[in-house]
Amino acid sequence: MTVLHISLGEFSDMKAGFLNAWKDAEAGKRAKPRHELIFRTYEDMHRVLSPARLDVVKALAGQGPLSMREVARRVGRDVKAVHSDITALINCGMIDRTEEGISFPYDRIHLDVDIEAVA
Repeated sequence: MTVLHISLGEFSDMKAGFLNAWKDAEAGKRAKPRHELIFRTYEDMHRVLSPARLDVVKALAGQGPLSMREVARRVGRDVKAVHSDITALINCGMIDRTEEGISFPYDRIHLDVDIEAVA
C-alpha cells in the first residue's frame, strides 16, 4: 500500500530529508522513495487541498487513469472548474497526468498536522 504523507514544515525540513537521501545514495544505500507533500503553513495546505480538490482526488482513487471529462462527470462539476483543480493538484505533485489520463498514484492519504495556539 502506497501512502501519501502530507504535513506542515519548513524548507529546512525538506532540505534535511533531501540531504539524508543524497548521503545514503553516495554511501551506496538504496534510497527509499518518499511519498510526501510538505506545506509551509496550514493556510497553504488548505488553499491547495480545498474540499473541491479533495473530491477530485477521491474520484480518482483506485480508478486508474481517467479523462478530465470523466473526472468532471464523477464530481458533478463543469470541466473548466475541474481542469483548474487538476492543474493545481498536478503542480503540487499529488496527482499525475499521462497519455492515458489523470491518476492518483496512491492508495490513501495520511495527514500529519499539529495546530498550536498563538501566543
